[in-house]
Amino acid sequence: MKKQLISAVAAVSMLTACGGAPKTTAEAEKFDYTVEQFADLQILRYRVPGFEDLSLKQKELVYYLTEAALQGRDILFDQNGKYNLRIRRMLEAVYTGYAGDRNTPDFKAMEVYLKRVWFSNGIHHHYGSEKFVPGFAPEFFKQALLSVDASTLPLAEGQTAEQLYEEVYPVIFDPAVMPKRVNQAAGEDLVLTSACNYYDGVTQAEAEAFYNAMKDPADETPVSYGLNSRLVKENGTIREKVWKAGGLYGQAIGKIIYWLKKAEGVAETPEQKAVIAKLVEFYETGDLKTFDDYAILWVKDLDSRIDFVNGFTESYGDPLGMKASWESLVNFKDLEATRRTEVISSNAQWFEDHSPVEKQFRKEKVKGVSAKVITAAILAGDLYPSTAIGINLPNANWIRSRHGSKSVTIGNITDAYNKAAHGNGFNEEFVYSDTELQRIDKYADLTDELHTDLHECLGHGSGRLLPGVDPDTLKAYGSTIEEARADLFGLYYVADPKLVELGLLPDTDAYKAQYYTYLMNGLMTQLVRIEPGKNIEEAHMRNRQLIARWVYEKGAAGKVVELVKNNGKTYVVINDYEKLRGLFGELLAEIQRIKSTGDYDAARDLVETYAVKVDPALHAEVLERYKKLNLAPYKGFINPKYEAVTDAEGNITDVTVTYDEGYAEQMLRYSKDYSVLPSVND
Repeated sequence: MKKQLISAVAAVSMLTACGGAPKTTAEAEKFDYTVEQFADLQILRYRVPGFEDLSLKQKELVYYLTEAALQGRDILFDQNGKYNLRIRRMLEAVYTGYAGDRNTPDFKAMEVYLKRVWFSNGIHHHYGSEKFVPGFAPEFFKQALLSVDASTLPLAEGQTAEQLYEEVYPVIFDPAVMPKRVNQAAGEDLVLTSACNYYDGVTQAEAEAFYNAMKDPADETPVSYGLNSRLVKENGTIREKVWKAGGLYGQAIGKIIYWLKKAEGVAETPEQKAVIAKLVEFYETGDLKTFDDYAILWVKDLDSRIDFVNGFTESYGDPLGMKASWESLVNFKDLEATRRTEVISSNAQWFEDHSPVEKQFRKEKVKGVSAKVITAAILAGDLYPSTAIGINLPNANWIRSRHGSKSVTIGNITDAYNKAAHGNGFNEEFVYSDTELQRIDKYADLTDELHTDLHECLGHGSGRLLPGVDPDTLKAYGSTIEEARADLFGLYYVADPKLVELGLLPDTDAYKAQYYTYLMNGLMTQLVRIEPGKNIEEAHMRNRQLIARWVYEKGAAGKVVELVKNNGKTYVVINDYEKLRGLFGELLAEIQRIKSTGDYDAARDLVETYAVKVDPALHAEVLERYKKLNLAPYKGFINPKYEAVTDAEGNITDVTVTYDEGYAEQMLRYSKDYSVLPSVND
């Protein structure tokens, strides 16, 4: 639950490069960040500046970790839906083997559908979670499927191509079948109405009762119950199928273990070697206590320049917020840019002590906060192709309280967004006046970075749960409340004079750029990601609208924030930035109280009142204005390609990195080289 996703406004209007960007060289200037655009998606590239300067041993470590990262791709597809692997393989077989006319509207529409499936790791939208509507006819797909070599299709034993088509037909074409990957609608059974593959045959009430029975309220170091398993009911008995070597997803996990052991052999430090060994042990046993031991070792490994995430990490894909999707990120520290985050983390206690939160909900002593700017070397699983721009882990509250956390801002990813978005006209369309535009041009890059740093470095690590409060007590609202808490922490402090004193901001006016873009996004522009007539479902989007709508309403009497019309267009106007900061502080105090006390009713009321519903008239206007810009509201990345150079004895003598692989080319290569799971994983 500690992932900072790029906002809709940031995705299309980031202005300048952040720390870790490629230097201004002829090579960097010629680099083509934009690859292609289709549906509501734009595909980008990112550079890995500084990789060539790593030692041979460090390059070898990165290579092994990237191989371990790529081996988990099929896990996420299957987690996102039980038919995803079959459908992806069917589509790929047609895409590569179809001998008919590839220029027909049906084939072109199927190609777009396949590209969307690749992007979302399944048949549901990666952000909104609604099922894709195919633009090709069922008759075309059936004919195309029957025309290709049957050996290339994911057929079950004794199954024909026609039977396979009949099996998946309703999943692809019937809008009433598995319509939402993650359903968050109040009053519905969130388990039965979600298409994700974390539960089978159980209801929401049964799942909650199963895990509540495991928990001991007196346990101050609880494991993350349900994190690495599918909960199923078989012959009337509810049990977990654990994701581990020899268990569910064992074929892929075995490959991950193989490459992790290779990485262990070239670890930079004894501490890093111990981290990798403990992660391997977790994958081999599936023991959640071992996972906590691994997380503690990982948090304490601060001397290694190469770092990674690999495993079952984020719980956004589970409607109950317990089970974790598989993801991986391999990275190395950007030494120059990290100085900014080190200043923030070294002052963590000051920020905690001066928070507007009630004293009983603050930490008396902040421990182990580490922060850095990193260069991503590879994105995988739930971080690919769409990725976060910042991450704070581990998720377990007691580990964060006792041992600390690691916060990262991904510099080269932010830079790629910046470069691709330059001069796209977004701000000129939605920002109210030249005053705000000039302030955004001058300060937005810096304040965006600082807000992300504060969100990740300190926001998620701030505050504390009162003794005996179950960290899962907010249930489906937990992710939204947690992200709002971290965002509000960043918003409150980005305006504090302390940042000028620390040299992080040039003056006390700079924060206004962040306040304006945040409210413009939360009140208006993030709606470009929502289909007409739909509610907001995704936790980060709910969080941003909750904050924006709450301060808009609470400040209405004093016209702190207004929505005004100019030439028939709606704009955000902020009349009193100081009072706005006070409102952010009030909401932060309330949301921390909700988190600390486990006040489920208050969490539900806040989210349902401010975060879910969309103003249809404003929504229609925003969509129409955005459409004219010909921009894509969602962006994702092609990974660099790493290749090991070996001598006659097979020893690695170098690792090269190239950036010229196409989107379909990379996806098909991954499906060929990193796909070991069966099409049906029971």
